[in-house]
Amino acid sequence: MLELFRAFSLRCAQIEEAIRRGDDQRVMSLDRHVEPLVEAILACRAGNLLEVYMQLQFVSQLVAQDADDSASVREHTAVLSYLLDRYFGTHAPDWRVPSPQDARIEPPAAYVPDTDNGQFLNAAILESLPDRIAVLTRDYRYLYSNAANSAYLNRKPMELIGHHLSEFIGEERFAACAKQKLDACFAGEEIDYTYERSAGGGASRQIRCRMSPLRDAGGTVIGALIVMDR
Repeated sequence: MLELFRAFSLRCAQIEEAIRRGDDQRVMSLDRHVEPLVEAILACRAGNLLEVYMQLQFVSQLVAQDADDSASVREHTAVLSYLLDRYFGTHAPDWRVPSPQDARIEPPAAYVPDTDNGQFLNAAILESLPDRIAVLTRDYRYLYSNAANSAYLNRKPMELIGHHLSEFIGEERFAACAKQKLDACFAGEEIDYTYERSAGGGASRQIRCRMSPLRDAGGTVIGALIVMDR
């Protein structure tokens, strides 16, 4: 599913660039590929709770985008209802608790959230937190960004998916600091450090950054959950 979101994000970026250049022919050519990508994303079955959230968020954005088109809104709402029934209906898997073979009993302080026990991506909680929160895959690309982090980067959440971290912090800073700490997190370590950020007017402030390994139901680290001060 992530590859589909990357392809969709790239296609939208290409269309925006063609519009900026006034290349109507290229816009029409690129636009033909958007609907098949949307259909592929909606048809794809999520493999974990994070992908469920991404898919539902995607449909919600389609509804908002086509708010003035009642027929499209009805169609998107029907898709949203179908997805909710698929993942949370009577016969669907229970995303809220781990299956018995995946259960891990640990003290709350040592608990590492994962994608399959329902404790991880509670959208209402993550979106309302004042901290900047993101999920990066093992190839250092955005898989999720909450509202605070997206606003800080001046991007929409969907525009961040699939983009490499170095695009936002620079190649030098990525190579000198972030990559080493992310690699340690991917190896299973909990990372907690501070760094200086310019506050304007020649001043700077200390920013706290925490990284937690993001694990699948089998315990394999598949990414990192990043929490940063605003």
